[in-house]
Amino acid sequence: MIVVEGSGLVRRIGLAGKLIGHEDWVNTIEFNRCGDRLVSGSDDMLWNVASKALVLSGHARNVRLGQVADNGNLQTIELGKHNGRVHKLAVEPGSPHMFYSCGEDGFVQRFDLRSNSSTKLFCCSTFTGTDNLFSSNILSLNSIIIDPRHPNYFYLGDCDQYARVYDIRKLPSNKDAPVETFCPKHLIKTREMQITGLSYSNTSKLLARTLAASQEHVDSLDEPHMYSGHRNNFMVKGVSFFGPDSEHVMSGLDCVVWKKNDGRVIRIMEGNKCIVNQVEPHPNISVFASSELEKDTTLWAPVSLITFLHWFMSYCR
Repeated sequence: MIVVEGSGLVRRIGLAGKLIGHEDWVNTIEFNRCGDRLVSGSDDMLWNVASKALVLSGHARNVRLGQVADNGNLQTIELGKHNGRVHKLAVEPGSPHMFYSCGEDGFVQRFDLRSNSSTKLFCCSTFTGTDNLFSSNILSLNSIIIDPRHPNYFYLGDCDQYARVYDIRKLPSNKDAPVETFCPKHLIKTREMQITGLSYSNTSKLLARTLAASQEHVDSLDEPHMYSGHRNNFMVKGVSFFGPDSEHVMSGLDCVVWKKNDGRVIRIMEGNKCIVNQVEPHPNISVFASSELEKDTTLWAPVSLITFLHWFMSYCR
């Protein structure tokens, strides 16, 4: 399920390898900036992408900073905890020492690596839909992302149909007070809907379970693009843009790839044994990773790039 310069490349993608070692579901995956390492969680693990070897394994239910010494030894310190699983981290663009976390306890926390400190910013609650009021019902948070072009804003995806936008400059004094909420018109009154994944394009377009239109200005905006074609409707998990111009959309569940502009299904990836939890594009080349509701992480690449991938990772080192 991926894409890049053209749809033909998507059809040439094949299995590039498996990362095996988790003892529980793999809920999140992330490449580093160079793309030679991949981190995966539940029980956090760091992988060498080229060799598919496990570099180190870590922890669960907390947020820790790990430093790998030249001899390969790992030292970690605990920065903070959530009451339940931590579903997503978001690093502040241009400020690698600052990042944010969200989890099942509904809290958003901010971390500063310069002081190894954490701050609980607020606890997210249910939107009542009346006069922009929020109830006292705590929402489990599934995803957090920061706008790469406007890094003062971050979005939350949670266990209802609204994507919430917060202004970092107004926190924590504003508590749970989003500056904007987004929801497609046909989902505004639904009760059994949740946003399981969020992603930004390189032009600051937002991708959620569906691309959202603003609730407050819904009558003046075009309808959002809707992407359908999943064979399994159990739960759509992670979503992402892909390609140098974010010209494709891909999502978990069945590993489906669409053309962004017209919603046309380009390919449904074969090879995953069960539901795909997350999809993560490589930062530099036409490769992506997917994680499943089993214990595996899968690497995908165009057949012509599988050999190139090994060269590229060696070059990064």
